[in-house]
Amino acid sequence: MSTPSPATTASPSPAAAAAAGGPRAVRPAGYALFRAPGASFLVHRRSAAVAAVLAVLLAAACVVALGTGRTWIPPGDVLAVVAGRPGPHELVVGTLRLPRLVTGLLVGLAFGAAGALIQTVARNPLASPDVIGISHGAGAVTVAAITFGIGSWQVLPWLSVAGGLLAAALVHVFAWRDGLHAARLVLVGIGFSVALASLTQLFLTKGDRLTAQQAKVWLTGSLNGRGWEQSLPLLWTLLALLPFLLWAARAQRAVALDDLTATSLGVRLNRVRLGLVLLGVVLASTATGAAGPVDFVALVAPQVARRLTRTAGIPLLCSALTGALVVVVADALARTLFAPTELPVGVLTAAVGAPYLMWLIVRGGRSGLGGRGSRTGRTGGTL
Repeated sequence: MSTPSPATTASPSPAAAAAAGGPRAVRPAGYALFRAPGASFLVHRRSAAVAAVLAVLLAAACVVALGTGRTWIPPGDVLAVVAGRPGPHELVVGTLRLPRLVTGLLVGLAFGAAGALIQTVARNPLASPDVIGISHGAGAVTVAAITFGIGSWQVLPWLSVAGGLLAAALVHVFAWRDGLHAARLVLVGIGFSVALASLTQLFLTKGDRLTAQQAKVWLTGSLNGRGWEQSLPLLWTLLALLPFLLWAARAQRAVALDDLTATSLGVRLNRVRLGLVLLGVVLASTATGAAGPVDFVALVAPQVARRLTRTAGIPLLCSALTGALVVVVADALARTLFAPTELPVGVLTAAVGAPYLMWLIVRGGRSGLGGRGSRTGRTGGTL
């Protein structure tokens, strides 16, 4: 057996070494390195600035959304109610609008982060939970529970997680052929989406008219009537997953590398990819259980965040904030555009996301669907 000479031995680039997060990592240009006991983080400066701007826009959108409706409430009065001061608008803002807003905010955060994780692993902008069957799996199980009266509304988020995990497992099994190729993953996922959508329609025919109507509204993705009983389980889930999300923001950079480089740096790619996918599935399924399958948020938010930050990979935090901003703004418009009729928020997100999906397909057809989504592609993530 011959030993490779020093001239032919591949050495990791500084960016690759930094992605591995080792103690002697080199800081790439445009990044700031933060160290803590037992951990270190690379933060892209532009991504941090974009995240700050998105957070400010999100806060402003929340205040406007709380004041918008049949009765316009000035921002000062909205902030007073949120701060806990008694006032004449406490019922409208604190009881009716605030729980719905919090639910939409958390749903957007979850969908945005889930889309970023799954697109990073698949290395394909088409690989979002609502396209590859995860949201449809969660939806099918939830609609079956609603139709046949299995469990209460409090257990629906957990049933959604079970359905999303089952759908993800089936897609993974059927898409695996000596590795997980992005084009095959998307095509198999679309096939499962169609099959699960048909199964969901079958469940709708088995229930009574009132139950079927409730399930159909839920399937469009709606925040109407959502309260603390939907938002609190989602909030606790996100808080419980926060340590894993911090790990995911770091692991994304390693998964972004080509397989040979990542393996040479000691990254266990299969385990890391499995962890990222499981995290994305849990996030998307829990959000689906809280508000229904709000389509295209997980598809659009990561790519918008990536273009705003101008990073090679998909920024996790910016994707989550973008998803939250999209849902909050879409819900405010859904409540006011055709007042007094309120549209489900999923109608507006689909109206924006469907043309974007067609544009992605057309662009992918010109350059090949795999494109940068091949197994040795370089689409990754930063915090």
